[in-house]
Amino acid sequence: MSIVSGVIIVNIVRKSLVAASAVLSLALISQNALAEFKYTPIEQEVKAPNPELKIESANHKFADKYPKQFKTWADTSKSTALDSVNEEDPRTVVLWAGYAFAKDYKKPRGHFYAVTDVRNILRTGAPGVTGDAQPMACWTCKGPDVARLIAEWGEEGYFSGKWSKGGAEVVNSIGCADCHDTTSQDFAEGKPALRVARPHVLRAFNKLDKEFDTMDRTDQRAGVCANCHVEYYFAGDLKQVTFPWEKGVTADAIEAHYDEIGFTDWTHKLSKAQMLKAQHPDYETWSLGIHGKNGVTCIDCHMPKVKGADGKVFTDHKIGNPFDAFESTCANCHDQSKEKLQDIVKTRKKEIKDVMLRLEDQLVHAHFEAKAAWDAGATKEEMEPALVDIRHAQWRWDYSAAGHGGHMHAPDVVLHVLGTGLDKAADARTKLARILAKHGVTEAVKIPDISTAEAAWKAVGIDIEAERKAKDEFLRTVVPQWDKEAKEKGLLPKDEK
Repeated sequence: MSIVSGVIIVNIVRKSLVAASAVLSLALISQNALAEFKYTPIEQEVKAPNPELKIESANHKFADKYPKQFKTWADTSKSTALDSVNEEDPRTVVLWAGYAFAKDYKKPRGHFYAVTDVRNILRTGAPGVTGDAQPMACWTCKGPDVARLIAEWGEEGYFSGKWSKGGAEVVNSIGCADCHDTTSQDFAEGKPALRVARPHVLRAFNKLDKEFDTMDRTDQRAGVCANCHVEYYFAGDLKQVTFPWEKGVTADAIEAHYDEIGFTDWTHKLSKAQMLKAQHPDYETWSLGIHGKNGVTCIDCHMPKVKGADGKVFTDHKIGNPFDAFESTCANCHDQSKEKLQDIVKTRKKEIKDVMLRLEDQLVHAHFEAKAAWDAGATKEEMEPALVDIRHAQWRWDYSAAGHGGHMHAPDVVLHVLGTGLDKAADARTKLARILAKHGVTEAVKIPDISTAEAAWKAVGIDIEAERKAKDEFLRTVVPQWDKEAKEKGLLPKDEK
């Protein structure tokens, strides 16, 4: 065979390989383009009313019999700081554009304020003034009245309808009956009588092959905190609170479950990506971290045994920073000084925050670059793979950011999740750069001013003053009526202010 013939054959083979590669690439793009998420709810039980389940949810009724526990619980009211995450970090307004968290997201404060804060937050809107947008499910973590209502109304009766339906009913902030069987003989005798009364929480433990009633004491002490400190979503038309633990509790496992059922919390206003919003996966990250693996529970660190003025030992219900009660918490296991441990925790927090902000910056750019690609004429088929990457990258950021104390509970886990989030964000931006170039956009996409929350709200089209005005009117006219009705029912003391 001549050299010329050989060259021709090599060229033919090369072209064939290029063509085959192109076909394969198109097939992969086509496959990714089919990744649009269409939600198919999983069938699950809907508990009927349970008149046999008695729940005394009014916190004030336990003040006299359990004065030390009640007083320390009431001391969570001293956690008065109400800092706005949106104002501290305006990137979050962009990350949640099109979702209510972009309007108002505050740092958590004491359990005493759970009902007050959900009423006050702009996310819940202004029922009776501008409309009732949120579902009843938004009350579900806020206090023991929820478990009482589910027992009285059943899950369909509780979850159906809008948020204002619970306004005069869910009035006791996270308290006694959230964790204890307050009507039991054991509780009357001063025993813990730990109980989970929310059916959706018990179902979630079943997914992990656990039954609350047969858990050991350590698991139960953590399990009661899982009433609220978990990741969850509102399932189906009923908006039934559901924990996505079918495949496990890691960020990857939960994401895989959401993708499999096609669940989406909202479509991003700028990028049009189908997004996931993490809640507060504290139980999940705790269980994956060093404390969880060694049986050190939430209660060990946040509700220590302390000695009262009368010399008797009791459980301190002022849930807060373990360093505030160092000798009764950390010092039980650690022999380092308080200052040494504080420095370690401070360093971990700083390192995690640094990576978290890097991921936020990448996501902000990705959302605006996706918007620019749409504006330039990109097609849905072209965009889908990049949008899936945005979804997965931001899920990892949110899983890490929405939790409380991940830097202490499981810093290695959080850093890994954030690291994989950076990978996903890089993938998204690489794909978007190619799409933009294809449609003639070769200059860097300009990011508008988002240096302040006010600027960011303007950039994503939120009229924050209108939101605040409506909320003020709601708090002035509607909430007092709710409290009046609650007092008449005996859910609040008559002198409650």
